[in-house]
Amino acid sequence: MPSAALPRAVFAMDPVHLPLLFPEPLMARLRRTAEIETEVVVRDFSDPTAATALAVTEVLITGWGCPHLDEGATTSMPRLRAVLHAAGSVRSLIGEALWERGVAVSSAVTGNAVPVAEYTLAMILLAGKDVLTHRERFRLSHAQPTPAETATTGNFGRRVGVIGASRVGRRLLELLRPHDFDVLLHDPYVDAAEAAELGARAVSLSDLLLHSDIVTLHAPDIRETRHMLDGDRLALIRDGGILINTSRGALVDQAALTGELVSGRLHAVLDVTDPEPLPADSPLYRLPNVFLTPHIAGSLGNELERLGRIVVEELERLAEGLPLVHEVRRGDLTRLA
Repeated sequence: MPSAALPRAVFAMDPVHLPLLFPEPLMARLRRTAEIETEVVVRDFSDPTAATALAVTEVLITGWGCPHLDEGATTSMPRLRAVLHAAGSVRSLIGEALWERGVAVSSAVTGNAVPVAEYTLAMILLAGKDVLTHRERFRLSHAQPTPAETATTGNFGRRVGVIGASRVGRRLLELLRPHDFDVLLHDPYVDAAEAAELGARAVSLSDLLLHSDIVTLHAPDIRETRHMLDGDRLALIRDGGILINTSRGALVDQAALTGELVSGRLHAVLDVTDPEPLPADSPLYRLPNVFLTPHIAGSLGNELERLGRIVVEELERLAEGLPLVHEVRRGDLTRLA
């Protein structure tokens, strides 16, 4: 039996994620570190069947499917001192009441950034090899490409524009370093010196769009970034340019982007759209210059264990009175995705 001195913890998420986030070795570590209610997985903070457990909860372990931590939820947990989020951003999860109360918040967002950055790197490399164009051409012709048809193919010296030095953006910049890319970065919070340390050149958004072969989005989804790539800014991307979006669909004016893609002027790799998913009659499902995936860049399958491990390690630090490594401050949410 766990010691009574251990902090009391409760899960709040869709229970379908639990086995992948916390396979038995990690769950055993959780049980050694906290008095955890494994039988209670909260989906509704107003559910009377969860009231007793929530009343004594000191640590809330959250994940996808966790309801919003509004004032009512915060009130139902008077002993709560930490929220450990086994997923990405907590922007839409944490309400003002919880921030005001000073509850510590930790997120596995840095762990979730890893597969997103890996997916993006893979797509940058494939896009640089003109995979979409050559796949369609080969499907129709069954012939090897001519030298003229491969004249613009290749990643040597390809200019990649990264919008947003978020956690994903920074991880991507790290992954881009071994390759022979010329990397531009736009982020209003990053100056030229910091950009250079990250392996990029700081430029304005307009300059990035004008001068990049491949543009990849990694800005946070906040009011100021909604439709940051509108019709006028999309028009700045060179003919044949490639847009990659693994961030949020709302960062792009979907109608304007659809027009550019239908015309064939731009290519796109879209893991996110607005709305999500797109309507069944959207032309993007059928366009040869669009690589569309169903929001799979983030942690899936065995990658979820990485997020669970981060939460377990944070709980162990909390139990030992040590600082949290992945603590999120309210101010982080305006600049980091």
